[in-house]
Amino acid sequence: MSESTTDAVYARPELLQVAETVARDKGIDQDEVLEAMEQAIQKAGRSKYGHEHDIRAFIDRKSGEISLARYLEVTDEVESEVTQVDLETARKRKADAELGDFLIDPLPPIDFGRIAAQTAKQVIVQKVREAERKRHYEEFKDRIGEVVNGLVKRIEYGNVIVDMNRAEGLLRRDESIPREHLNTGDRVRSYIVDVREEPRGPQIFLSRTHPQFMAKLFAQEVPEIYDSIIEIKSVARDPGSRAKIAVLSHDSSIDPVGPCIGMRGSRVQAVVGELQGEKIDIIQWSPDPATFIVNALAPAEVTKVVLDEDANRIEVVVPDDQQSLAIGRRGQNVRLASQLTGWDIDIMTEADESERRNAKFQTSCQLFVDALDVDDVIAHLLVTEGFSSVEDVAFVPLEDLNNIEGFGGNVGEELRERGRAYLAERDEQFTKRRLELGVADEVAEIEGVSPALLVALGEEGIKSRDDLADLAGYELLEIAPAGLLSEEAANDIIMASRAHMFEGEEAAEAAPEAKDAGEEAAEAAPEAKDADEEAAEAAPEAAPEAKDADEEG
Repeated sequence: MSESTTDAVYARPELLQVAETVARDKGIDQDEVLEAMEQAIQKAGRSKYGHEHDIRAFIDRKSGEISLARYLEVTDEVESEVTQVDLETARKRKADAELGDFLIDPLPPIDFGRIAAQTAKQVIVQKVREAERKRHYEEFKDRIGEVVNGLVKRIEYGNVIVDMNRAEGLLRRDESIPREHLNTGDRVRSYIVDVREEPRGPQIFLSRTHPQFMAKLFAQEVPEIYDSIIEIKSVARDPGSRAKIAVLSHDSSIDPVGPCIGMRGSRVQAVVGELQGEKIDIIQWSPDPATFIVNALAPAEVTKVVLDEDANRIEVVVPDDQQSLAIGRRGQNVRLASQLTGWDIDIMTEADESERRNAKFQTSCQLFVDALDVDDVIAHLLVTEGFSSVEDVAFVPLEDLNNIEGFGGNVGEELRERGRAYLAERDEQFTKRRLELGVADEVAEIEGVSPALLVALGEEGIKSRDDLADLAGYELLEIAPAGLLSEEAANDIIMASRAHMFEGEEAAEAAPEAKDAGEEAAEAAPEAKDADEEAAEAAPEAAPEAKDADEEG
């Protein structure tokens, strides 16, 4: 082939204009459009001269000139004569050719036929579409958590396709506000939940039900939130119906609730209008869980709260006429308050709470009467002072018992002795029952397993350490007597019962180290032997010198 480039270069300045127009319309780089054109010309060239050839096209970025050429790689071992050439042959054509270089044979311009032109068009369209998808992904991948505006482009099976300025977002039916009707061409605001790169292009997932969508709307309407003077601590929503939002002011002179409501409710009404009439309760956040939960249950009044931090549960006592208001329609109010605060909330009336407290009081009194052999007066005094179990009485400091008003002499000491005697007898009975059930000693040796729990395990057929290790924490809680274990204690017992399973793995991990130590000792042994032999050889030589030294002495 001729090495002249005269026939291989032909100017097409209109290509640059076309590339510029496409790049501007699609919002991508002009160079990406030109690369797509090069690949199209390259594909057409291979169709004409053979797909086995390494044919490349280049469009000059300034003049629009198109170059087409075949490339031959210079190599010391020719595997394909079509794409490779040996060094000796290459130097006949180019004296300074080296391994790894390419010999370039210019090719004449291609006369695009109908099929070649159609193929080239498909390649260009495909490459431009890929570049456009890549741009969309790069643009939106870091915008998760933003609120965007768009127009409803079309609706497919309840899912809304939103046009967001040359990118499309998907608003699924379950992410739309219930009973909200959108039509093609409607303007809609949505929250970007996720952006994923998929084969058919980036998928931008939108939501109008996400709790943070409401928080972002408030940030747009309330300057104090935008300026971080007021902080939104948590949000709970029942989309389309009701929501609660907890706010905190970082400026002691500014009330957090007032600015969120706005003059005559203008700010909150703007958010309500965007959320299709969703009622919003704005609540002042508090670091104290009890205060925060009381605020979250508004408008219901609360008379008493009892926190159980271990179970992350709180009991809330309300007046009898406030129970329905605290619970809300279909439990909506208490459910939203629970989501907002992160606590499990139990609602009870004052009558229920009083009845339960009396029942618990009577049960505790009867326990002391039976276990300590005391009369009702002493049992009532113990319960009133906060004692709830025999263990409390048996192991409390003696002065705590003696300080109870009405106890005189050695009453406190006597109660403690009776409590310890009762517990010892009970544990003895539990141990006897445990042995009858066949529960192994290895189970009793696990830390945290009480005699009462051993009996409960035996009655359920859990008799060995392996039987216990097969349980989950929640299963152990179901087997244990009520109130005996917390969830954390149950999990600790299960993990302790499984400890022996990991001893083998630890030994296996330690074995290579022991082997290495043994090999090091074996390698050191010849050196020690050589040292002993040297000492033995040196001993006869040292003996005369020692003898002479003795004689001189």
